[in-house]
Amino acid sequence: MIVGDARGIFIPALEDYPLGRRALRGLRLIHTHLQEETLTQDDLTDLALLRFDLVAAIGVRDGLPGNIHVAHLMPAGKEPFEILHNQNFHSFDLDFIPFIESLEEEMERSRHFNPDDRRERAILVSVSKRPRYEQEDSVAELDELARSSDLLVLDTVIQRPKEINPRYLMGEGKIKDLVINALSKGATILVFDQELSPSQVKAISELTELKVIDRSQLILDIFARRAHSRDGKVQVELAQLKYRLPRLTGKGTAMSRLMGGIGGRGPGEMKLEIDRRRVRDRITLLEKELRSLGEARKQRKQRRIETGIPIVSIIGYTNAGKSTLLNSLTKSYVFVEDKLFATLDTASRRLRFPRERDVIVTDTVGFIRDLPKDLLTAFRATLEELEDADLLVHLIDASNPRFEQQIDSVQNILRELQLHEKPRILVFNKIDKIPAEETGNLAMRYDAATICARDPSTFNPLLRAIEDNIWSEKLVETEV
Repeated sequence: MIVGDARGIFIPALEDYPLGRRALRGLRLIHTHLQEETLTQDDLTDLALLRFDLVAAIGVRDGLPGNIHVAHLMPAGKEPFEILHNQNFHSFDLDFIPFIESLEEEMERSRHFNPDDRRERAILVSVSKRPRYEQEDSVAELDELARSSDLLVLDTVIQRPKEINPRYLMGEGKIKDLVINALSKGATILVFDQELSPSQVKAISELTELKVIDRSQLILDIFARRAHSRDGKVQVELAQLKYRLPRLTGKGTAMSRLMGGIGGRGPGEMKLEIDRRRVRDRITLLEKELRSLGEARKQRKQRRIETGIPIVSIIGYTNAGKSTLLNSLTKSYVFVEDKLFATLDTASRRLRFPRERDVIVTDTVGFIRDLPKDLLTAFRATLEELEDADLLVHLIDASNPRFEQQIDSVQNILRELQLHEKPRILVFNKIDKIPAEETGNLAMRYDAATICARDPSTFNPLLRAIEDNIWSEKLVETEV
């Protein structure tokens, strides 16, 4: 029971009545209107945002109940709610339990997913003033990221406002409509393509019980799932904690939902009472461990340098096929999956060329545009191994319609790492997925090799390019 005052009622947090996988909460909001007014917009908004079974307002006349005004939610695809005809309170008769059970069954039928599917259900959201084609490209990549994180994507919402709202990105009315629509479709999480500030996460989370994350958090979640080596796990946890530190705002629902990530992966569920000092202590400890791991990497690197064997590093946008190429070139097995960021841990293998000449081939973490700064910083140590490479093989997914933007993204990250002047060859992969004529055009236009990483019979142009770049340069140096 809630006791209000003349100005209204305050609905407390409803953690004891979670939505879970149900369409409705299992609570009814029944309150009085002292002036016998009908249901207000606030009543209907609470009904939709909090997923009450029903909201009813009983008008008061001379201190006694007058008319009753009732509304309930509707299945997705119809009007968001239905207002029942006003009736005298004493003559109002509704067999409530069968009515709500029937309504929930209809809501379940209108949803476009299997109720037994236990994945998180996402609405992808983009709010930007960028050109629409850029926005759509970015959202398409966000969709791939979401699926790589095992999210079930229910819908995509693209907004192009004249001005970005500093509190919600979009206007308050729009964000409420978004949340109501997401809840009616059975979503459990909102994923924003734009990076949200701590205050924006808090503001949006105060409107809804849905989890609220952004692109950076999604990428961090994927990295947490993919990291297998101690090096990778430390780097990911460090990046996650640095991302979360400014979002430790004390009490509030925003952080409690954020801390779990998508499935509670990574450093684990932290209680809201945790203070910044403990997080900073953990960051300091991880940075120390990362330096120690870095020393071990340097020793391994020094041993490689002493052997005098050239190093060829395969780089490229995520999911370009780098691990598949490494496996095919060296007849080894490195984990391969057709998902973004399937590989996080650097792998090195030896490749033998004619005349008893060897190279070490390394596979690196995939690049992506708008990579979270903390993540790039954490993985800089791994990417620094590229400094010792004699040659970079820049692998490109020829079948991806956004390959030009992906080339630019890789070049920008190389520039950030001050590796843009390293010897580099372009290699277009997945030519089995594009017309032969297009393959030839790409090779000429970019002065590139073209291959199918699954088919070693296509590797001759690539192997010749590696040979020419490594040993012809060494031959020139010897002659000089």
